[in-house]
Amino acid sequence: LLLLAAVATRAGDAGQEEAVRALARRLLGSRAAAVSLSVDPAMAAGGPDIYRLWSPPGAAVAVAVTGSSGVAAATGFYRYLRDFCGCHLSWSGAQLRLPDPLPRLRAEIRAAAPGRYRYYQNVCAQSYSFVWWDWARWEREIDWMALSGINLAPAFAGQEAVWQRVYRNLGLNQSEIDKYFTGPAFLAWNRMGNLRRWAGPLPPTWHLKQLYLQYRIVERMRSLGMTTVLPAFAGHVPQGILRVFPRVNATRLGRWSHFDCTYSCIYLLDPEDPMFQVIGTLFLKELIKEFGTDHVYSADTFNEMTPLSSDPAYLSRVSNAVFSSMTGADPKALWLMQGWLFQHQPDFWQPAQVRALLHGVPLGRMIVLDLFAESKPVYQWTESFYGQPFIWCMLHNFGGNHGLFGTVEAINHGPFAARRFPNSTMVGTGLVPEGIEQNDMVYELMNELGWRQEPLDLPSWVTRYAERRYGATNAAAASAWRLLLRSVYNCTGVCVNHNRSPLVRRPSLHMDTELWYNASDVYEAWRLLLSAGAELGSSPTFLYDLVDVTRQAAQQLVSDYYLSIRQAFQSHALPELLTAGGVLVYDLLPELDSLLSSHSLFLLGRWLENARAMATSDREAEQYELNARNQVTLWGPSGNILDYANKQLGGLVLDYYTVRWSLFVSVLVESLNSGRPFHQDQFNQAVFQVERGFIYNRKRYPAVPAGDTMEISRKLFLKYYP
Repeated sequence: LLLLAAVATRAGDAGQEEAVRALARRLLGSRAAAVSLSVDPAMAAGGPDIYRLWSPPGAAVAVAVTGSSGVAAATGFYRYLRDFCGCHLSWSGAQLRLPDPLPRLRAEIRAAAPGRYRYYQNVCAQSYSFVWWDWARWEREIDWMALSGINLAPAFAGQEAVWQRVYRNLGLNQSEIDKYFTGPAFLAWNRMGNLRRWAGPLPPTWHLKQLYLQYRIVERMRSLGMTTVLPAFAGHVPQGILRVFPRVNATRLGRWSHFDCTYSCIYLLDPEDPMFQVIGTLFLKELIKEFGTDHVYSADTFNEMTPLSSDPAYLSRVSNAVFSSMTGADPKALWLMQGWLFQHQPDFWQPAQVRALLHGVPLGRMIVLDLFAESKPVYQWTESFYGQPFIWCMLHNFGGNHGLFGTVEAINHGPFAARRFPNSTMVGTGLVPEGIEQNDMVYELMNELGWRQEPLDLPSWVTRYAERRYGATNAAAASAWRLLLRSVYNCTGVCVNHNRSPLVRRPSLHMDTELWYNASDVYEAWRLLLSAGAELGSSPTFLYDLVDVTRQAAQQLVSDYYLSIRQAFQSHALPELLTAGGVLVYDLLPELDSLLSSHSLFLLGRWLENARAMATSDREAEQYELNARNQVTLWGPSGNILDYANKQLGGLVLDYYTVRWSLFVSVLVESLNSGRPFHQDQFNQAVFQVERGFIYNRKRYPAVPAGDTMEISRKLFLKYYP
C-alpha cells in the first residue's frame, strides 16, 4: 500500500502499455493476443491525444493500436472492437462476441481528440452511485473509462480519513469530528459544505476501507495515463475549530435546501484569516504525502450556498485564498471548479460576481466545468468564463433516477458550437451525471462525440448502436431505437431529467404528468422490442432494455391511472375511483415490481446488500443499510429532499411506492364516503409514517432476480398496451 501511495505521477510509457494490455486481457481473455497495443507520447507532440490503428503484414496480429497515452490506446482499441468487430460495452452489460478470425483493416485509421480533456464524474455520483463499491466494481468502471477515452477524473475516496488526521493534529477531539462527518450515503454534501452529522458518524473501519480503495483507484487510473483530480480545502470547517482557535474568523452559512441548522449551517472560514492557509495547506500536504498528485484539485466553496457578500472584491479574495492554499502545498496546482453555482443562482452570480470569482485565480490555473451545458450553458453569457479554460459538460441525470431521457440534438451540436464561440477557452468535453447506470445510449454517444470533429448522423448511429448492443441485426429492435431517439431521447429547450412521474412522487391532487415526447412512441417501441424477443432474448443487454422500456411504459400508464383517479374524485364518481385505484394498486404496480425483480440491475436488494457488504459488524451493517434506504426515499430525517434520488427497483415499488398509492386511494375513497374534504397536509402526515416505516421495516430484500423477464413484459403488454 505504501508503494502504491508513493506513485506521484502517471506511469511512464512502458507502464501505460502494460496497463492497457492487462485491460485487454480482462476484456477478451486469450483473444487479446491478436491485438498489439503500444503507447508513444511523441505522437501527440504535447497536444491532445491521438491514436492510430492498422493491420501489420503477417497473420500473427490482426490489428495494431498505438496511442499517445494509455487512454488513447484503449480508446483506439474500443474503436476497433466497436466499429469492426460489432462489440459493445456499457454499465448494463457487454456484448463481446468476436468474429473469428479477427478482421484486418484495409487502411490505416488515425484519430485526434479535438480537445485536451475528456472528463467524467459528478461529485454527487460519489454518493448516489459509487458509495458502496468494492475494488472489483471500481476496476470495471476504470476499464470502461479508459475504453471511453476519459483522461481526467476525480479520485475522492478516503479523504475523510485524511481530514480526520488533520483535525486531530489541530486539536479537535473525536466527538467533534463525529458531529461533522455525515454517513457514507451523504458525504458528497458534507464535502461541499451543505450538510453535517446526518446519518453519521463514520466508523473507523470505513476510513480504512476507503483508504485502501483510494490507493488502488489512483494507481490504476494513473497507470492508464489518466489525470486524477484530488479534493482540496474549500473553507468549510467543523465547529470544533472555533473551540481550539477561539479568535478564528468564521461565519455560519445559512440552511441548505430543506434542512434546518441541526444538520446544516456549516462554518466557513474567512479567506483572509491566517488559519485558512494553515488548514488548506496542511490537508493538501497530507493528501499528497498519502496519494501523490497529478496537480489538479477540486474545491467548491459556494455549491448551492449564497456567499456572505456580493462584493466582487470579497469574491476574488475567496477564490484567491482557496487557490493559495493549493499552491502552498503544490506550486504547480490547477483548480478544477464546478460551474453549477453560476446557473443555479443566476440572480446572485451576475457578470461582475462571476468575473471576480474567476479572476481571483491567474488565467489558465483554473478549469471550470460548465456543468449543465446541454441545457443551460454558462460560457455563452460569461464571454467564455472570462478567459478561464472550461470543459463543456453533459449533466443529463439528477439523483440517479431511472427514466428514459436524453437531449441528443443538444449534445450532438453543443460541443462543436462551443468550440466555435468567439475567443472560446473550451479545453474538452465531460460527462457529469449525478447518478450512473441508466440510459447507456446517451453516454456511449457523448463519449464518441468527445473524439469527433463534427456531429453524427443520429438515426444511422442509433441503428448501428442497436446492432452492436445486441450482437445481431434486427429490424424491429432498430426501429424501436429510432422511435426512442426521436421521442424520449430528444428533449429540446431547457430539459431537466429529474423524474417527476406520479409513480415515484408522494401522491397529491396536483401532480405533474407532462411529457416532453409522444407517449405512443414508447408504447410502439415496447411492442417492437417484444416482437424481437424470440431472436434477441438470449442477449443480456436486450433483456435490460426490455425491462427499461417496459418500465417506462408502465410509468406512463401510472400517470394515466392517476388522472383517472383524480377525475373520478373531483367528479364524486366512487365506482370509477375504486376501479382506477384498484387496477393501479392491486395490479399495475405489483406487476411492475415483478418485472423489476426479474433483473439483477433493478433490485433494491442489490443496493442494500452492497451497503451491508461494506460493514465489518452487524451495527455497521444496520447503519449502512439505513443510509442506503434513506437516500432513495426520505433523503433526510423528515423527507427534507423527499424522493429526489428516487429509483424504480424491485422491492421499492411494492413496499414503498405502492403502499403510498394505496393509502392515497383509501383516503380519497373515505373522503367521498364521508363527505369530508381531502386535506393534503393531513395526508402528508399520515403518508410520512408509511415512508418512514419502509426505512425501518428490517425486511431483507432479495439480491438475486426471480421470474422470466420476457414473460412478465409480455403479460403486462397484453393487459395494458393502449
